[in-house]
Amino acid sequence: QVQLAESGGELVQAGGSLRLSCVASRRAFSNHAMGWFRQAGGKEREFVAAISRSGGNTYYEASVKGRFTISRDNAKNTLYLQMNSLKFEDTAVYYCAAVFVISTSTYYTRGSDYPYWGQGTQVTVSS
Repeated sequence: QVQLAESGGELVQAGGSLRLSCVASRRAFSNHAMGWFRQAGGKEREFVAAISRSGGNTYYEASVKGRFTISRDNAKNTLYLQMNSLKFEDTAVYYCAAVFVISTSTYYTRGSDYPYWGQGTQVTVSS
C-alpha cells in the first residue's frame, strides 16, 4: 500500500508558474512508476505526465509538453510537476498516482493502470 499526498496547488495568474509535489509514504517509492493526472469541473480525468521509476523516462500529454516538467527525487520519496506558462485551461484538481513496476524504464499513461492515488490539489489559473 502506498499513500500519496499532493501539495502546491493555488490560485495563479495566466502565464505564471507553480510546482506541485507528491510525497509517498513508503521507502519503496523508487519501485513505483508515477503519473500526474487532472480533472477539471464537469470533465473526465485526463493524463498529464508520467515518469519511470528511475526517472530516466518521461511522457507528456500534448497540451502540456514544453510547459510542464515531471521529475522525482527517490531519496525524498517525492514526485514533482513543474508547471510554467500556465493557461486558464490548466485549471483542475491535480492528482498523483503510483504503480509498482519491475522495469526501470516503464511508465503508464492510463489512469486504470495506477492502483494508488492521492487526494488531489486544486490549481486555479485566472485569465
